[in-house]
Amino acid sequence: MKLKIKVKEITGNCPVYKIGDEFFIEDGYKLNSEIKLCMHSLSSIMPYYIPLSHNISPKKLGLSQNKTSAYIQCLDPCKYTNGGTVIFEITQV
Repeated sequence: MKLKIKVKEITGNCPVYKIGDEFFIEDGYKLNSEIKLCMHSLSSIMPYYIPLSHNISPKKLGLSQNKTSAYIQCLDPCKYTNGGTVIFEITQV
């Protein structure tokens, strides 16, 4: 199973990502990326990548209103850090 993690939305100013950036998790544990990654965002994704890799519905996990895409938000509270909060869309490919 392969997951695609795509930057869907950014609030504020993220110094790492831009909208449309993508990276992948393959076979449930192999991180594949051609872009630089932010450790804060990975900590937001960590609790969910295994269930999503094992075909558990994003809706069942409370990460979406549909069964095909999960939405995760990074931990940066941009209002207080002058940074950027990123919304990631995670889908199986």
